[in-house]
Amino acid sequence: MPPKKNEGSKKKPAVSEGDHEEITVAEILSKTIVGVILLALLYQFYVYIQVSIVAVPALPKFDLNVWWGPNNTKVQDSSIRPYRIVLSDSMQENLRRKFEAYRRATRIKSLNETSEYGINSEVLGQIFAHWQFKYNYREQSKYLNKYSHFKTNVQGLDIHFMRVTPQPTTENVKVLPLLLLHGWPSSVRDFYDIIPLLTTPRSGHDFVFEVIAPSLPGFTYSQGAVRPGLTTYQMAIIIRNLMEKIGVKQFFIHGEDIGSTIGSHIATIFPKQVLGFHTNTPVNLSKLAQLTLFFGAIFPTYTAGDLADKIYPLNDKFNYFLEEFGYLHLQSTKPDTLGIALQDSPLGLGAYIIEKYLLFTNPNNKINQDGGLSTFDKSALIDNVLMYWSTGSITTSLRLYKESINNYDTEESLARIPTQVPTWGLRTKYDVIQQPDFILRWKYPNLIGITNLDVGGHYATFEKPNEVADDIFKAVKHFLTKTK
Repeated sequence: MPPKKNEGSKKKPAVSEGDHEEITVAEILSKTIVGVILLALLYQFYVYIQVSIVAVPALPKFDLNVWWGPNNTKVQDSSIRPYRIVLSDSMQENLRRKFEAYRRATRIKSLNETSEYGINSEVLGQIFAHWQFKYNYREQSKYLNKYSHFKTNVQGLDIHFMRVTPQPTTENVKVLPLLLLHGWPSSVRDFYDIIPLLTTPRSGHDFVFEVIAPSLPGFTYSQGAVRPGLTTYQMAIIIRNLMEKIGVKQFFIHGEDIGSTIGSHIATIFPKQVLGFHTNTPVNLSKLAQLTLFFGAIFPTYTAGDLADKIYPLNDKFNYFLEEFGYLHLQSTKPDTLGIALQDSPLGLGAYIIEKYLLFTNPNNKINQDGGLSTFDKSALIDNVLMYWSTGSITTSLRLYKESINNYDTEESLARIPTQVPTWGLRTKYDVIQQPDFILRWKYPNLIGITNLDVGGHYATFEKPNEVADDIFKAVKHFLTKTK
């Protein structure tokens, strides 16, 4: 018998030279396609980085006469009318009834002696007791009207402002116009203690200030818009038009919180009219600034220098923002729903507003038994709350956050456009956002100086008026020297 063939020894058919070439070409084609796709993606990413993050965009063209008021005829009242703050008897009676109902209600006690779950019930009890039994409406009304108040119509909205001129000075002392811009949940009440410091001549300075302090549109005594779109850069246009209307063509600016953003927009859109910009919220809001701080966590000391412990580690910062900035998300998404609740309860409104002052003055106040309340004048805090309550304006003030989110692309583009206006920053010890000088200079290349205070928090103009006034005088003195 012939031997059996070993099945395992069968040879595989040889691969022809043509087949080999076909497989090689297929592999090459597939790798080429993948490479092209990757290159295209990298190019798209590069273009995105250049166009959306790094490149300086052109200044958008804005309509400087957008009509925000209810009257569509667009016939603007040219008058500038004296105004008086009124804490009416009917409002006081309404508050008394609501306070009496609250006093009889069963109150929910806080779980501990801190404010880690929100404002502590004992802290709120102190505010309530002062408001109900010690707050003097008659005296506070006189105090709130100690400065000259006015209203005038700008782009369809009645805008409230204070204008305070200094006492007659010698010929050698110049009077310089200074625009003060408040934030949220602030009001012009934040400026009452600093105004006399700014309008009083001081030794070593050949100038003094005339102060113009408007209520932002939709805040307290200024009318809110009746249509969407009134974001910070639109407010900047309104405030600039207000200054034009009252005859102030050039001026200095001091802003904090949202007022700093609005002041920065005025300096960016109308640089020839701004003689100098001072802020105790020095911040660059561009994407590039945020990405730089994010990747700077790899070398925190190199990136932030002396500010490293205030910016890093990022994990601590993220946890802080997650815990304390829930209000930003709520106000940026459902401001009207929140506004209904706050406008229905004076004490609820007071708790919501005053909590921000206590927390952002010093984050350690959250674990203090009195929440930091003892460091404030309770009547001054209640003054600010009443400005919102008496005008029913909390909802229109909250809407600014949603408008800013809805118009983020334009807001961020403005943050990337450098302004040559002379600028000075004041950093306080406990402010929420801290950025190194080199990042600030991307937005403010003419950053003349930075002052670092070892005290104070986010609402420094209200909390530390002497220190802020000193810094404004110092900054403007440098501005004037540079322009000579």
